[in-house]
Amino acid sequence: MPPTRNPVSSTPVFDGHCDTAIKILDEGADFVEGSETTHVDLPRLRAAGVRAQIFACFVLSERYPGMEAERAEAMIAALEGAFEATGGAIGVARTADDLRGAFDCEGPIAAILGLEGADPLEGRAENLRRYYDLGVRDLIFAWKDNAFSGSASGENRPLTDRGERLLGLCEELGVMVDVSHLSDAAFQHVAQAASRPFIASHSNCRSLCPSWRNLTDRMIRTLADRGGVMGITFATGFLSPKTRESWSAIHERVASERLGWREADQRAREISRSVHRPSIDWIVRHALHAIDVGGEEAVALGSDFDGILHEPEGIDGVESLPQVVDAFCEAGLSDAQVERICSKNLRRVFEDVLHS
Repeated sequence: MPPTRNPVSSTPVFDGHCDTAIKILDEGADFVEGSETTHVDLPRLRAAGVRAQIFACFVLSERYPGMEAERAEAMIAALEGAFEATGGAIGVARTADDLRGAFDCEGPIAAILGLEGADPLEGRAENLRRYYDLGVRDLIFAWKDNAFSGSASGENRPLTDRGERLLGLCEELGVMVDVSHLSDAAFQHVAQAASRPFIASHSNCRSLCPSWRNLTDRMIRTLADRGGVMGITFATGFLSPKTRESWSAIHERVASERLGWREADQRAREISRSVHRPSIDWIVRHALHAIDVGGEEAVALGSDFDGILHEPEGIDGVESLPQVVDAFCEAGLSDAQVERICSKNLRRVFEDVLHS
C-alpha cells in the first residue's frame, strides 16, 4: 500500500514562483476574498498549507519600453496593498528571521518579492539597491536577452560585465540569484562566478522534456553541488514532450497572426483549451529525476501559478497542492523527502542567502 500522507497542516509549503501580481494589478483580482480568475489568493494559500510564496514581478522592456521601472514599482505597490488588506495574515519577508517566523507559525505567511527579469533596473546594476529597499529578495537576470544576461529564448550569451556586477551586488545585499529563464551559457557563468547558493525557481528536467527552459542533468548536478535548489514548475510545456510539441505549434500559429502581445497571449489561451493536459504524474517524474541527479536536497516546488495558461490534469490552483503531495507519497517518497521538496530545501537556501 502507498504511504499515507500527513495532514496538510503538517506539510508546510514554500512555492518558488507565481505571477499573481499581474492579476492583482491589471485585473483587480481580489486577493483577500479570492478570485475565480487567479490560481493564488489568501484563502487558497491557507487551505494548501503554504507558509512562503515567491511573488514575481514580470516586466519586459519590449512590452513596456521606457516604463520598466514604473511598471515594476506599480506591481510591488499592488502586492503590498493586497497584503495589507489581509490584516497581517501575509506580509513581505525581507529577512531570514521573517521567513523563520512564517514557518514557526508565529508570523504571517511570508511573501518574497522577486523581479522576473532585470529590465526594470534600466541597464544599471546599482539600481537593484532601490528594489532591495522596496523588498525585492529574488532576481532573475533575464527573461529575454538584456543588458545583463542571455536568456533561454535568446542567443545563448553569458552574463555581460553589467551582469557580473549585478551578481556581486545580489550577494552583497542578500538577494537570491535565480537562474530560471537564463541561457545555458549564463547559467554556467553564474555557477563559476557565484560565491553563494543560487536557485532555479521554476525549471524542469531537460532530459524528460527537451525545452531550453529546462535544466540539463549537468546543470542540475552543478546547481546541487553549489548548494542550490530547483523548483519543479507546473507549466505543461516544460513537463510533457507531447504537450511541448503542442505548445510549439501554438506559438508558431500565433506568431503567424502578427498580433500585439496582449492579443497574442489571449489567442494562445484560447487555443490551449484543446491541448492535452499532462497528469500530475509528470510533476512527480521530474521531481524523481531531479532527486536521482542532484539529490533530495536540491528539489522544490516552483508552480508558476498565474503565469501559466494551461494546467496539468487535476491542478486548478494553489489549492491543488495537496494532490501533488499525495502523488509524491504514492510514488514512494518518504515523509522527510516530501517535506524537503515542499518547503525545507527552499527555506534552507533562502535562510542562507537573506540577511537576518
